[in-house]
Amino acid sequence: MTTETAARPGGTPLSPTAAPVVTGIGVTAPNGLGTEAWWAAVLRGESGIRPVGRFDATQYPAKLAGEVPGFDAAEHVPSRLLPQTDHMTRLALTAADEALADAGVDPAELPDFSAGVITASSAGGFEFGQKELQALWSQGGQYVSAYQSFAWFYAVNTGQISIKNGLRGPSGVLVTEQAGGLDAVAQARRQLRKGLRLVVTGGVDSSLCPWGWAAHLAGGELSTSEDPARAFRPFSAEADGHVAGEGGALLVLEDAAAARERGAEIYGTVAGYASTFDPAPGSGGAPRLQAAAELALRDAGLTPADVDVVFADAAGRRDADRAEARALTALFGEYGVPVTAPKTMTGRLAAGGASLDLAAALLSLRDQVIPPTVNTGPAAEDCPVDLVSEVRRPERLRTALVLARGRGGFNAAMVVRAAH
Repeated sequence: MTTETAARPGGTPLSPTAAPVVTGIGVTAPNGLGTEAWWAAVLRGESGIRPVGRFDATQYPAKLAGEVPGFDAAEHVPSRLLPQTDHMTRLALTAADEALADAGVDPAELPDFSAGVITASSAGGFEFGQKELQALWSQGGQYVSAYQSFAWFYAVNTGQISIKNGLRGPSGVLVTEQAGGLDAVAQARRQLRKGLRLVVTGGVDSSLCPWGWAAHLAGGELSTSEDPARAFRPFSAEADGHVAGEGGALLVLEDAAAARERGAEIYGTVAGYASTFDPAPGSGGAPRLQAAAELALRDAGLTPADVDVVFADAAGRRDADRAEARALTALFGEYGVPVTAPKTMTGRLAAGGASLDLAAALLSLRDQVIPPTVNTGPAAEDCPVDLVSEVRRPERLRTALVLARGRGGFNAAMVVRAAH
């Protein structure tokens, strides 16, 4: 039996060569809880970066963060799950619920084992680990190693989404920091090609606790500016680091034939993806973000000339910004394609960042508008990119390229195309 005629659970023929489609989006972000609230804020250029409120950060060098506003877990998460979950998992459950509702999917009506959950995480285990340490220090609680804390946490985060919604198909978690949101969607695409009907995928992350903050500071990449309008300025000559944030986006990724069969509204297609890994520091090798973009375009059967907008990784550090600008100019020429980084309104969300950019790209294709990169001003002379700064830009959009780089050398690129 060939793959073209094989059947997925439920009996519908496979369409392994068709690009999967996004039919639902759920968002928890520092400038909006819920997809439409967040997207409206993004188009207004409204930032969610403000002084840290989750804990007292006044004694730390960095004092700003992007925190999800107005989130009352009791309003979004069943009471039976509250004792078993922490802040990040509750955000993820909320985003998953919204994504499934937006897709018009009732998990109870899906065939057994036809739907799964594949997410990304990287830093959320800090809060769980801190609670373990606090129990050890103050209550004599059982010690759990940091490694065990993170491994257990990642499994529970995805497992809670699976169990709550009865999604019993293949599931998993990818850990590639900021690149994880794209890598998870790519893994979901692989599962759809194997016969799965639907996957809840993307990333939601949070490490806004003292232990997590200490790790951010140790990385040396946080801005120490106390002015929210100046703390995260990618591609600017005055860039001096980024702001950490929490939240992200979960998407419902479906087999195209199955989605159209049930009459689903489609945001767009995941047309291409690739990942690369940078050479070891000091080896003399060049960064490989450009290669990831080229391979993703090749996977989509497209060329750089087909790209209408780029959602940049936008690290906010001069060296990293110059490296990304070099990759973009090599692909598109100087000022060759509009570039945007709406994450300047949220901060960098670790594993949640790239999937939130992917959601923004899909909504840009839907609404034919490029969201702004706020508080940056014109791009620096050594970053010759057409940065969409301060105000949104109406454009005719068909294809978007989303880029992400994770700590440790991970690069990911994803191509999404408009539904029609």
